[in-house]
Amino acid sequence: MSDVKHEQLIEALKTIIHPTLNKNIVDLGIIEGLVIKDGNIGFALNIEPSDVDVMEKMRLACDRLLLQIDGVKKVTSVLTANRGAEPTPPHQGDAKQFENKKYDNKKATAQSTPPPVDGPTGIAGVKHVIAVASGKGGVGKSTTSINLALAFNKLGLKAGIFDLDIYGPSVPRLMGLADTRPEILDDDKIAPLKNHDIVSMSIGYLTGKDTATIWRGPMVMGAIQQMLSGVKWDYYSPLDVLILDLPPGTGDAQLTMVQKIKLDGAVIVSTPQDLALIDARKAINMFDQTKTPVLGIIENMSYFLCPHCGERSDIFSHGGAQETAKEKNLDFLGSIPLDMAIRQSSDDGDPIVHSQPQSDHAKTYIEIADKILEKI
Repeated sequence: MSDVKHEQLIEALKTIIHPTLNKNIVDLGIIEGLVIKDGNIGFALNIEPSDVDVMEKMRLACDRLLLQIDGVKKVTSVLTANRGAEPTPPHQGDAKQFENKKYDNKKATAQSTPPPVDGPTGIAGVKHVIAVASGKGGVGKSTTSINLALAFNKLGLKAGIFDLDIYGPSVPRLMGLADTRPEILDDDKIAPLKNHDIVSMSIGYLTGKDTATIWRGPMVMGAIQQMLSGVKWDYYSPLDVLILDLPPGTGDAQLTMVQKIKLDGAVIVSTPQDLALIDARKAINMFDQTKTPVLGIIENMSYFLCPHCGERSDIFSHGGAQETAKEKNLDFLGSIPLDMAIRQSSDDGDPIVHSQPQSDHAKTYIEIADKILEKI
């Protein structure tokens, strides 16, 4: 249990004065969602969008100040431009009470309008950006994403993966870097982590593998925007391809990400079953609405081969993704089986394209990556 007290943090933050309003940021109600857990501090700065440059410097000042307090191990802060309701001053009640209030506000948050966007922009240090989406969770999208990034690397490209799933980040585990933290550079940029010859970034590197992220929609977007602008993707060398591992679903967060980032195209991952394909179609429609080219569909968990007898079983049916691709006039990129070697290598943090590059499964991922490369 951490000895850091909520009041102690508030008093420290009161020493930070807003440069134009000449009042401290606590009394201004800018601090939101201040939470303490085992020495880990999390909070948001609720700002006006026009003040983002000034407030980014203030956010860094807050982080540096709190890290000087005994017992503080790590500080995770974000900027948010949520102005739908008056912020609750964090000194009214303890962190647990404030956290509970966020649950009560779910309905209002779900109905809020996403922040306005100025149009998609590229990512500095990256030549091509490809989104991998599924429309729903549990279809192996992250495993597919990271094996595609590794496949691009096998094709001779500098590749990376950006895990945009704030609530359930998988990339730290898949990369074998679950206990590693990124370096903060002299210009306050974040250096991406590197392993298996590719680079990666994930909110999971900042929050820890067992930390639950309980943020409202605008706070999520603030964290993503910060990572988009704050990661030095060309720290090791400029990237040829960056894979965006999108979170499941097609809500405001996913739509805003697609609108913010200039994409070369999107790849849809689905299992063959009808339930998954319904959500895959929603993802396709989302990309159609944002004028993002869909590069094709991958059928994951397409079939199962018994490792003992070699008998094939179509556990989730078979061929549904290929039929959907035909129906939507899209390319079918390939089928990936449900296989213990793929699952085990992912759990071990050494995905199969890297750990078993000569395997049939690795060759399939590389063939799919080659098809995508031809399109971009």
